[in-house]
Amino acid sequence: MSGKIFYRERRKVKDGEKKPRFRIVAVSDCNLKVYSDHLRLCELDHIAEETKTELICLRKGTKNKNPDKEK
Repeated sequence: MSGKIFYRERRKVKDGEKKPRFRIVAVSDCNLKVYSDHLRLCELDHIAEETKTELICLRKGTKNKNPDKEK
């Protein structure tokens, strides 16, 4: 693998919505320009296959904005 593509799922997606659900957040060690705001997972897979990169789904964060702050 020559690089990595980091992506995440969109936040405001409703069930049954026919819009693409994923967004590319960052690209590492790959010369890639993306002109679309939202992509389908099959489209991301095809891009990764053609560019010989690894797809990495970003983990969801917590709702706590300041994890160091104690309650």
